[in-house]
Amino acid sequence: MSEKLVALQLYTVRDETARDFKGTIRRVASLGYPAVEFAGYGDLSAAETKDLLKETGLRGVSTHVGWSELEKNLDYHINYCLEIGCPHLVLPSLPHEWHNADSFRTLAPQMNEIGRRCQERGLSFGYHNHDFEFQQSDGQYLLDILFSATDPALVSFELDTYWAAYAGVDPIAYLRQHAGRIPLIHLKDMTADRHYTEVGDGTLDIAGICRAAQESGTRFYIVEHDAPTIPSLESARRSLENLRKLGF
Repeated sequence: MSEKLVALQLYTVRDETARDFKGTIRRVASLGYPAVEFAGYGDLSAAETKDLLKETGLRGVSTHVGWSELEKNLDYHINYCLEIGCPHLVLPSLPHEWHNADSFRTLAPQMNEIGRRCQERGLSFGYHNHDFEFQQSDGQYLLDILFSATDPALVSFELDTYWAAYAGVDPIAYLRQHAGRIPLIHLKDMTADRHYTEVGDGTLDIAGICRAAQESGTRFYIVEHDAPTIPSLESARRSLENLRKLGF
């Protein structure tokens, strides 16, 4: 059984970080989160981010960096992660024109190369899904094509459990199917009419998902809400409170 560590994807509170990045990070820490996943650094240098994490006691467990940035500035992002002690670099999405099997097979060697360069420096490189990756090509999910076409030693995955469920895929079964390759998951919840809601307030089997994730080797459980309808920090607080009731 793997260690469990809850983090907040800072995209959840992007309205707050846009106004006051450092202050929002301090608020996230005060809510009780032990860790965060970055979606940008608020224009802080790596040294400033490192100091902020030290001040708040937060860990940076992962960061989302887009494809163009990985192509142009991979060394910069690797160096940033190393300086702040962040072990995972994650590609959060792909341009719409690449949402097909041929593109996934073409991208796989490039992702392996990014993974190799990360691994050489002591980092892990991964891919985060949305729902389109569960479209099928010749009876196979696009995401499974990426699983098969990438080297397990070089490319890991961050399963967004909401988007899997939204696409009609059981996240519990999918986690078990790919045990060992999903060190991070996004925990999100879904209302009966298929909208976002706070973790633990919706229809998804969060406890079952977490059990399957832990049994499958997942270490980081990252809370995210794409579009809170209540103040975003309150949304983050409520999700964490619900997870605590599940033993986190």
